[in-house]
Amino acid sequence: MSAHTPHDQAVPRHGWVRAFVVALAGLLSMGVVAALGLWAAGAGDLPQGAFPRVIAATVVTSVGGTVEITGDAGGLADTRAGLTVIPLSVTLVGALVVGAGFLRPLRHRAVAGAAELAGWAARIAVVWLLGLLGWSLAARQTFAIPLGDDTLSDLGELFDVSPEAGFTTDVPVTLLVGLVWLAGVLVLALLVSPGAPLPPRLLRLHRSVRPAAHAMVLLLLCCVVLGLVVALVVAAGRGHAAETSAVILLGLPNLVWLAFTIGLGATWNGRVEGPFGLPMPRVLDEVLRGPDDARLNLATLAEHDSRVWWLVAVDAALLSVAAFVMAAHSPAGTRAWRHAVRMAVALVLTVLMICLVGRISAHYGLSVLGIGDLGGDLSGELYLRPEVWPALGLAALWGLAAGFLGGLLAGVARRRGGAGRR
Repeated sequence: MSAHTPHDQAVPRHGWVRAFVVALAGLLSMGVVAALGLWAAGAGDLPQGAFPRVIAATVVTSVGGTVEITGDAGGLADTRAGLTVIPLSVTLVGALVVGAGFLRPLRHRAVAGAAELAGWAARIAVVWLLGLLGWSLAARQTFAIPLGDDTLSDLGELFDVSPEAGFTTDVPVTLLVGLVWLAGVLVLALLVSPGAPLPPRLLRLHRSVRPAAHAMVLLLLCCVVLGLVVALVVAAGRGHAAETSAVILLGLPNLVWLAFTIGLGATWNGRVEGPFGLPMPRVLDEVLRGPDDARLNLATLAEHDSRVWWLVAVDAALLSVAAFVMAAHSPAGTRAWRHAVRMAVALVLTVLMICLVGRISAHYGLSVLGIGDLGGDLSGELYLRPEVWPALGLAALWGLAAGFLGGLLAGVARRRGGAGRR
């Protein structure tokens, strides 16, 4: 007769009901944040009852889904439009909620089997895909475009041109990307949580990978918290509460993680043309809204506001703390150069992630019989993209320096702690 442990006989605490709660909580929290941010930005006044559909489109883009801009102006007119942006505030909230829900039934465990973790993740994934399918099907709307200019308006009436633009979702791509997003969140949750169980074969990650991953997530969250404090202080001093709330609820990580990479010395290229605007400080908008393509880095921004040099000091402080946390959670006796290498690798991957998710691209235009030429008041262009390889090289240098310093400081702290106990 075989013996069974109490754990083997216990009913699993992560069945379908809990999976439903975790996935639904993640999707609804993203919807609430998106709704509040869009309402603060004035999207509640959109015509034709489009507000709920814009919320759905925002949730879809927050997990990397594809929202396609559509247009129809008849045979005598031409429309062009495109949009690529990830509202990272919505993304961050969803990731935190889903990650916490995934880890909750696994707490107080040292080890968990690979099959158990895979089954728990698969249940969440099934419910997640069904919910994301609902958001994707709801994310579609069409708007009429006013021609505006007297000449274009007369031509539109003469030739019965009624331009329309809207958006729709590429459902298969969105579901695929959303599934990859979910898998990344669940894997990252296991890596960054010191108390999360791992399969026996992966326990070595607890010593080598987990401290660095934990430190990077802490670094990114600290950037967001600092940005939130600055935004609230600016809002209290200068007003514009609605605009500030929209930035916080939709794109705060977009701004603060951009500023973090600039503080490391990275360069971003961008341009703002037409009525488009960026939810960012005035100095950034001034640099981007020029006659030519602009470069965003410490030097160009300092020409408008010398206070941007403080970003270097803030980055140095944040990286030092992150490196110390990483070294303190690593096994005692790890050499400082190992801390430096691990910190460098982790920071390079973190900056690469920021470069990939922080890109912005948007354009639109309309012409009737060649008049307008997709320009003037009927067009606009906005883009922001990084110079990736230099940014990664700078991240590696910063990571090596900060990791080495953090390893030395952690070693000193351990020695003093040991001396104090004696």
